[in-house]
Amino acid sequence: MPVPPAFAASALYDSLLQGALQRFLARATLELEASLTDSDIRSLAIEPTDDPCELVLRWFGTRHILHVPRSQPFTAHELRVARAIGEVLAARYSTIFDSAVMAARADLFQGLIEDRYVAAFLDRRPYRAGVERNRADRLAHCIEVLRVAALSSYESHAISSGVLVLGDDEPHARQGAARMYGQSLTAIKSFYRLCDGMRTVFLVGEDGLLLDIIDITHRAREIHPMMAITSPCPSAYRQHAASTLGTRDTCIVLSPSHEIKVFAEGAHVFTFRNAEWRLLDVEAKYVQWLQAVGSRPIAEKLFQCALDMADARQGALLVVLRDAESAGALVAPVDRLDRPAPAGAAGESSRRPLHYLLRGRTLDDVDESVLMALASLDGATVVDTHGRLIAAGAILMHPHGEGGDAWVSEGARTTAAQAAGRFGPVLKVSTDGMVTCYDAQRLWEI
Repeated sequence: MPVPPAFAASALYDSLLQGALQRFLARATLELEASLTDSDIRSLAIEPTDDPCELVLRWFGTRHILHVPRSQPFTAHELRVARAIGEVLAARYSTIFDSAVMAARADLFQGLIEDRYVAAFLDRRPYRAGVERNRADRLAHCIEVLRVAALSSYESHAISSGVLVLGDDEPHARQGAARMYGQSLTAIKSFYRLCDGMRTVFLVGEDGLLLDIIDITHRAREIHPMMAITSPCPSAYRQHAASTLGTRDTCIVLSPSHEIKVFAEGAHVFTFRNAEWRLLDVEAKYVQWLQAVGSRPIAEKLFQCALDMADARQGALLVVLRDAESAGALVAPVDRLDRPAPAGAAGESSRRPLHYLLRGRTLDDVDESVLMALASLDGATVVDTHGRLIAAGAILMHPHGEGGDAWVSEGARTTAAQAAGRFGPVLKVSTDGMVTCYDAQRLWEI
């Protein structure tokens, strides 16, 4: 007996909803239960709740219940991306049964559906699938152009590019002669040479027209002379985030490392890396890090260092000890920088010949570029809550075995981060661009 089309479509879209929720809200646990309401199964609804650690979406007679730990409630961005996912899927499902929209909007089902989730999040207005493209559709189209560019090269070099998409319908002198920003423009030989995404970006109107080539730093300073941002982001992209603060504009950049970065509302919001989208939620994660460290100058300097190291695809391990006396359980005496060199230590000067440059220093007198150089050394950079430099390039010790009596040195960055997390907050930076925070347990990942 053939399966009714509506039933097959509902099963497909319910699985898409589950997959999207698990992908964008990976830290949450998803449970399913039958809904006892008689509401229209085509209408997706988010149930109101007073529990900040629970999110419930109801669709096709099923309640999709998401839970997060009590210590880490859902953030505003997580709730917003869940709503965007629901709106996009509900709109697509309705479109299947609307022949007029299907005939006019073949593009609605082109590209990755995840791009639509991201675009609906950025637009903030309720997502609707009509016969005309909306701003979210045009944002998704811009993302698709950059994704295709990431698979190409120009004159044997990887392509980097970017766009600043206006959030409002602003008049522009070139609007009458402007062409749509899209794949057809990429056939022009000089298209990618005109815009590198780092210094220059294409200016795209709210209607999708390519209006100009602009200097992103100049644009950011026009909006905020001090280039203010709402949360930390890699130093190389501060101007991109600043150009969107206080506006509805969105900046999308294909970086030289083939990562798509999305900036909106003065922050780095999304990244497309390793073939998947990630909601970064940097502000909420920075607040957690700040609370764990307890000192804003120390937390800010180490967090910024971690973001810059990740952007440069360099590994690092940054450790903050809550109790400086615990350093002896983690750092070998020969690696200690907060104490004089061990008396009579044979071979000390030959094994650590440059330690004298760092001994007795604090984060206050270490410039950002020097801190990045220290963090790039094999091993961990360790400080205490007062910013005193305890070790740099140190292979950390950790207990091995059930009794915990035998101590071994371990070079694996993840194992070292887990061990160091028992003594204080840790930032682990991987060479694939990931930043992970530990504090007795794994807290988050960017």
